[in-house]
Amino acid sequence: MASIFLGLGANGERQVLELSRANRHGLIAGATGTGKTVTLQGLAEDFSAAGVPVFLADVKGDLSGICMAGSPTAKNADKLEARAKEIGLADYAYADNPAVFWDLYGEQGHPIRTTVSEMGPLLLSRLLGLNETQEGVLNIAFRFADDQGLLLLDLKDLQAMLVHTAENAAELTTRYGNVTKASVGSIQRQLLTLDSQGGALFFGEPALEIVDFIKTDEQGRGIINILAADKLMCSPKLYATFLLWLLAELFEVLPEVGDPEKPKLVFFFDEAHLLFDDAPNALRDKIEQVVRLIRSKGVGVYFVTQNPIDIPEEVAGQLGNRVQHALRAFTPRDQKAIKAAADTFRINPELNVATAITELKVGEALVSMLLEDGAPSIVQRTLIKPPRSRLGPVTDKERAIIQSLSPFAGKYDTPVDRESCSEVLAQKAADAAATAAEVAEKGHEEVARREQLNTGIWGKVFSKAGKRAAGAVAGSAATIAAAAVTGRKSRSNPMRNAATSAAGSIATDLAGPYVGRFVRNIIGGLMR
Repeated sequence: MASIFLGLGANGERQVLELSRANRHGLIAGATGTGKTVTLQGLAEDFSAAGVPVFLADVKGDLSGICMAGSPTAKNADKLEARAKEIGLADYAYADNPAVFWDLYGEQGHPIRTTVSEMGPLLLSRLLGLNETQEGVLNIAFRFADDQGLLLLDLKDLQAMLVHTAENAAELTTRYGNVTKASVGSIQRQLLTLDSQGGALFFGEPALEIVDFIKTDEQGRGIINILAADKLMCSPKLYATFLLWLLAELFEVLPEVGDPEKPKLVFFFDEAHLLFDDAPNALRDKIEQVVRLIRSKGVGVYFVTQNPIDIPEEVAGQLGNRVQHALRAFTPRDQKAIKAAADTFRINPELNVATAITELKVGEALVSMLLEDGAPSIVQRTLIKPPRSRLGPVTDKERAIIQSLSPFAGKYDTPVDRESCSEVLAQKAADAAATAAEVAEKGHEEVARREQLNTGIWGKVFSKAGKRAAGAVAGSAATIAAAAVTGRKSRSNPMRNAATSAAGSIATDLAGPYVGRFVRNIIGGLMR
């Protein structure tokens, strides 16, 4: 059965990681400077050589050298060669590895993007640090967008959707739940903060196709995908949320494979404590679910952290392969971590584990791996084998050359901004404004038309014909007045009506219906 050589135990026994058990996850822990990164680099090399693709985060910038062969003239070459000789590694030789560089900011590798919809409200709430009420409003915004067929691709879309949600709060409250403008405003402020940290670069298209992380080169070696995370670590929540999203996407996309002969992908999660810091219970449950179930997808997850107690017990219980570098017993928390780490190993009657953890040298570790039958091996104090690739970062020129040879050159480098929620809502707003302007303009035209009509009527009254009519009205004033007086003096309603009708008829005949109506009103007033 194929295996990866880790190092030589104190009893002379070779410590190996069975590839058929590599998807049972693992832990690499130890204080700063004890050799965790070198252990990770050596494991990644051997996984790649075995045809297993790897994803790892380069949080300090020094793992990029994995794509270049080590050199006998390097300053650390004598230590590496001495360790290889000490553990009997006769075939030790420097070698490079196939690698692809990635970067959320697109500066040191291919940009990685996903859409707001794919991230989902749960992870996005974690990223934004929302409380329970604000998370509920964000869920409503997502559901509202889905019901209206609006695509949420980038942060502009989410911001526009939140504004749309606030504007329709009264309607949504009865349908989805309470929506307050205060909660929407709080979410918007968090989005602005995320935007200022460069998080907006992560949302958009073209979105990452997760299968691009699962590739081999022409020699059958697994591609090592290196995420440039030195700048990303300035936004630790974005870093942790991104890697959790990546795990969730792998879980959703990959088919069930059970227990394969070797993993389909190995995922190294450096600075793993950031994943669990201040994480709500719902998120911890999701992490536990993904870690527990992703094994059947053929993915092995290896957490790398300084302190083993940074990993919650429900997750730590899923980690079968363990490499424990030295810990320091300076504080009560350190002492607690030492005891916790010692208790996780299968007991070795010849080794005091708690004492050994504090005595380990650089490049030395306590190792316990799953055996072929799935049982953990007895913990052994082990000298870790040296990597074959360069210890240290690549130069900018070397990085550019590696990037130019990438199989994904040009696929993700140029962002695409297709029509989505923000554009649709902006167009609707523009259409509504145009309609309102049109209605207002028609209203002005109607007023103008009526004014013109009225002007035309009175113009007729005072035109030449109108003047003659007015003269006739003046000439008949006595008749009209007499009719009015007669009608007013009369106690008989028929008499009043006859007088009013007579006066109105005279005016109508002389000046038209509008004047007739006007005169009727006047005469009617005189007779009250």
